[in-house]
Amino acid sequence: MLDAAGVVPATRAAEAAEPGAFVRVRIVVTQLPAGTEAEKRGPRSGGMLSADWGCGARLAVVEGDSVVKVLAPELESAADPDVSLDGGKVLFAGRKRAGDRWALYEINADGTELRQVFACEDDVRQPVYLPTVYTIIADPTKGTEPREHIGFVRFFAGSRGEHGDAPASALFSVKLDGTRPHRLTYSVSNDMTPAVLPDGRVLYASWQRATLDHGPEGRISLLGINADGLDPAIFSAGEGLRIKTMPCALRSPDRLVAFVEARTVGWDGAGALAAVSLRRNLHSYRRLTADGDGLFLSPSALPDGTLLAARRPAEGAGTHAIVRVDPATTGAIEPWFDDPAYHDLQPRALAPRPRPDGRSTAAVRDPDEERALGRAGAPEEGLEDGKLYALDVYCNDLGRECPRGTIARVRVIEGLVQRAGAPPAVLAPRRLVGEAAVETDGSFQVRVPARVPLQLQILDKDGLALRTSGWLWCHYKGQQGCVGCHEDGELTPPGRFVDALGKPAASLLLPPERRRTVDFARDIAPIVASRCAACHGGGAKVGLAGPEAFETLCGFLDPGRARTSRVVWHLFGRNTARPWDGAAARQPAVPLPEGAALTADERRMFVEWIDLGAPLDAAGGAYAAGGAGDSTSKRGAQ
Repeated sequence: MLDAAGVVPATRAAEAAEPGAFVRVRIVVTQLPAGTEAEKRGPRSGGMLSADWGCGARLAVVEGDSVVKVLAPELESAADPDVSLDGGKVLFAGRKRAGDRWALYEINADGTELRQVFACEDDVRQPVYLPTVYTIIADPTKGTEPREHIGFVRFFAGSRGEHGDAPASALFSVKLDGTRPHRLTYSVSNDMTPAVLPDGRVLYASWQRATLDHGPEGRISLLGINADGLDPAIFSAGEGLRIKTMPCALRSPDRLVAFVEARTVGWDGAGALAAVSLRRNLHSYRRLTADGDGLFLSPSALPDGTLLAARRPAEGAGTHAIVRVDPATTGAIEPWFDDPAYHDLQPRALAPRPRPDGRSTAAVRDPDEERALGRAGAPEEGLEDGKLYALDVYCNDLGRECPRGTIARVRVIEGLVQRAGAPPAVLAPRRLVGEAAVETDGSFQVRVPARVPLQLQILDKDGLALRTSGWLWCHYKGQQGCVGCHEDGELTPPGRFVDALGKPAASLLLPPERRRTVDFARDIAPIVASRCAACHGGGAKVGLAGPEAFETLCGFLDPGRARTSRVVWHLFGRNTARPWDGAAARQPAVPLPEGAALTADERRMFVEWIDLGAPLDAAGGAYAAGGAGDSTSKRGAQ
């Protein structure tokens, strides 16, 4: 029976047990009836994302080989459980009736006191209990303000991520009383499956497709942020398979973080289990399960250092069962619970667990909060702003191929979330926020709009992008910095005060209506008609006259990468690829005929157009379908 706190007494011993001292505990699982419509439809987005399963599911408390209680049976659907630190409450997503939006609920583990925590006009799923955040207050007499809150994923209705048919999603937080919702991450694709690390950071899976450096589908990587949404950073990306999701921190002696990884996922999102060490997360990857061990979902920590996971056979037959996996021994898997009428998913131990570290923050959420905390100042031109800076862009993975003096400027780009039903796009719609100089020591500092997806490109003297970042952001009055540009994340920053931080930050705070787009229909077609069609139009073999001009150019460019696009080589009269661009750097360029050169402004327009993704019509969302140039770097950018 459950005790007064909603857990079995044995879990009290489990909390104090040393790793390796196995104590079987009660668990809560999601039970999804076999054969749902989601299962029949299969995965989404070309196998990058699982089906939107959960409709008709229930939460069940399991002891031994039996279900002892169904939680919140009055709800039509319930899934995505997370257990409170004391083991006595369950936070989950649910809905009252079929067709309702998913909302967040909390219930005691004994089934009492169901309450709705948060709901909005969008589906909200995958909730987690977040560490306490302490807001630093300017008034020394007031101390700090603790914020007890939960995190969750919000799926934006009417939107579409960068690639595929799923809506865009982002991480949010909200106070435990359901007030003060706050967006934590800003992307134009999908952020999902959050989990909390012992040091208080929030780990989550993020679809990385801001560039085509990892192929047309991109990759799903693990990123970490503070619980206030600041300091996003890659946690695990380049090692192992291209899809990494569903992370969890284990209580193993080597402080492992386990996750699911796959090349492409099935309807359920299952894959192999892998792990990295929290101590050296970028350079400690290893597999926990072998190919023949089955397909796994939603790992979660047990008090003894092992983990629970849902598993189905590798060939896909049968339903999911709950198994226990010992990360110390590959293939050490033992059955825990199975109800063949259901897919048994998302196991979570109903046991106390250590409290993660709290975090202090200087970030504020809006001007009203800023005034309440005793801080002065207002954003320039009525815009919410933050700062982005880099200590040295020459701290990168290019080495001698990118000597000092190569990088002249930094370009800041805003990403736009696509609407559902928009025409297919190679890259998400973008518009220019502005450019700023890079100091001779490789540093820069810019003021940028807050709370929007941003992308950085470092430029050479011709304005060609040399490297392009993934999506990043600044929170209101936040200061977001990095060591360099695609540097090893485990490097120590240079121990010097950089030039850019000794000067006022360059202001790139154009309001949205003044942020410029570049597209073929409006900006490039007139140049082609006036400067190119005379030689290439009519019966010429290239054919740049009339409506076929866009399709023709697409065969000579790499969307998002002007420097490796042959049309740019033609305009500049030389191969503009760099040594790290592989075969593209060794291909010949065909220069323009003498006297046919474009003006500097016209060349710049071509470069910006391609570096922004080569859109046909930026307003309509139609983008180039691909290119013939070499798009494989020797080192894939993050």
